[in-house]
Amino acid sequence: MPVTSDIVATYRGPGRVVRRLLDLGQREDRALIFVMGFCVVAFIAQLPSLARRAHFEGVELNALMGASLFGTVFILPLFFYLLAFVSYGAARLVGGRGTSYGARLALFWALLSSTPVLLLHGLVAGFIGSGPALTIVGAVWFIIFLWFWIAGLRQSQRHEE
Repeated sequence: MPVTSDIVATYRGPGRVVRRLLDLGQREDRALIFVMGFCVVAFIAQLPSLARRAHFEGVELNALMGASLFGTVFILPLFFYLLAFVSYGAARLVGGRGTSYGARLALFWALLSSTPVLLLHGLVAGFIGSGPALTIVGAVWFIIFLWFWIAGLRQSQRHEE
């Protein structure tokens, strides 16, 4: 299935989509594409708020975008690999029998499939700014991300690979 169809299917059943992705075989390039895809979309989602900040504070937009690009696309994937390793260890402590690849895939897929709400968050940050609307959209994104991650992690750690 195309990634966009899988993202839509994740909103109906995140565990099923992760199980299907795991059944395709262990492909580290797939996991890397998922996390890098999320990071690129997260960078794009920040652009409206960066433009807003540059306009209101009178700072250089290119400098803001450069720093954001470096942090989001080059540093953030390393953090997510570490987070996936920690989640794998936690899953093993509570009886998980899956692989570290499964834990990575569950986290990275949860991030990528939650990007539509993250893009909405970026638009709210850019056009409305700080306030209750931004907080609500951010909370909705975080809840959706956690739902996808926990469901995917449970599915990935259910069976030995």
